[in-house]
Amino acid sequence: MFSFFKKKPKPSPTTASATPLPSAPASPLTQSMPTAAPGGAPSLIGSALVIPIDIPDPATSPPERQKWVDKLKASLGKTASGISTVFGGSVIDEALYESLEDALLMADAGVPATQFLLTELRRKVRDSGVTHPIALKNILIATLTELLQPLQKPLVIGEHHPTVIMVAGVNGAGKTTSIGKLTRHLSEHGASVLLAAADTFRAAAREQLSVWADRNLVDIISQEGGDPAAVSFDAVSAGKARNKDVVLIDTAGRLPTQLHLMEELKKIKRVIQKAEPSAPHEVLLVIDGNTGQNALTQVRAFDDALTLTGLIITKLDGTAKGGVLAAIARERPVPVYFIGVGEKLEELETFHAREFAQALLG
Repeated sequence: MFSFFKKKPKPSPTTASATPLPSAPASPLTQSMPTAAPGGAPSLIGSALVIPIDIPDPATSPPERQKWVDKLKASLGKTASGISTVFGGSVIDEALYESLEDALLMADAGVPATQFLLTELRRKVRDSGVTHPIALKNILIATLTELLQPLQKPLVIGEHHPTVIMVAGVNGAGKTTSIGKLTRHLSEHGASVLLAAADTFRAAAREQLSVWADRNLVDIISQEGGDPAAVSFDAVSAGKARNKDVVLIDTAGRLPTQLHLMEELKKIKRVIQKAEPSAPHEVLLVIDGNTGQNALTQVRAFDDALTLTGLIITKLDGTAKGGVLAAIARERPVPVYFIGVGEKLEELETFHAREFAQALLG
């Protein structure tokens, strides 16, 4: 499932229209986005062809999406089991709230998000008069969905040509693999992609990205031992010359505490703007879902340095720390474009707040 804008040559002005998103839950985010025509057909918005994002409610999901939802639930099983046991009793009392607080903190939801959820739960229980823990669990799912809703936003391609996407992340987060998976998503939806191997600090990085380029049958710009900013500049220039829809720039993995490397990222961003003043149009951070609160620290640091536009959450399979997305939503709500639960090309999917809340709580 994926949504993006694809450049369309000179459409008729009479075709420009926008209608409500057919399947995603109504929210200020989705209502403000250009959306598809009735029935899920593409519609023309200005000079862009809108491919509809189709993320139905999990209860009515098509087989392919339901398969993904089932896999997500299995991947978040450790987190879910730690929370769902709280609701095994027969009454809602103070002991239940205390146990739930402990479970959410153990899942790395963080103190601010945990306090917010518990405050909302107490208020809604008081207003509704529910008395059974199962009803409380359903209220928690709805409340968590509301908290995560600002993170649910589709990646948009085509408002700029090419759309330049800069990808950052620490070593081991799955950054280059995620670029390979994202390339496949884009290619499957008709976008031409050019990769830039700007991770020149790690000898194997260029080779790894070349493998993904070969698998996806896309072009790649690389230089052995070249300056990362120069490689990025050449890639953006080549993307414009070759009329590519997307230029994906892989940068070197680094810790936020490595200030000289963070400065290198800032330099890459500045040099990209010399090739294309409006670029980069997207700055994505890939974070390992297993790192818990450290993931939130990374989001803060990279956002302060680069002004992030989106996140890709990887390695959610088998984690007991899936609650970190609640912490991110409460403290630094950068949109989550994709989540990954494995190494296969197809194991990267669009983020949906209610799907994730249901999977997280079991």
